[in-house]
Amino acid sequence: MDITRINHIAIVVHDLDEAIRTYRDNLGLRVTKRLVMPEQEVAIAFLPAGDAAIELISPITETSGVARYLAKRGEGLHHICLEVPDVRASLEELAARDVQLINEEPIRAAEGLGFFVHPKAAHGVLIEFLEPYHPQEPEHD
Repeated sequence: MDITRINHIAIVVHDLDEAIRTYRDNLGLRVTKRLVMPEQEVAIAFLPAGDAAIELISPITETSGVARYLAKRGEGLHHICLEVPDVRASLEELAARDVQLINEEPIRAAEGLGFFVHPKAAHGVLIEFLEPYHPQEPEHD
């Protein structure tokens, strides 16, 4: 499997605007992309940091998976995203190794197609594999 880089580190927060102010005003990072993903019931902001980014995630409903995660564990690290050139091949390779996956098929992520490895399969860390959209492909609005 060809992992090309860490794409982003995701942090789950209660209040996206407050978190953006913290990361912008205190740490000097800037928001380059902000969006709402209704199908995942989250609002997201990306703040580049070198060759990767910090992704701030906040639930927009009280019943979403992210809201349940936040209620159970509080604010903090949500997942690490690894970039790959072919997400389908990566998913098939991990499934063939019997790695416990959350997704059986790639899902639409904020910046491409992805899938998640269950934290039980990665020493308690949720891992996302992402194949970013290519410039000619439309991004999620």
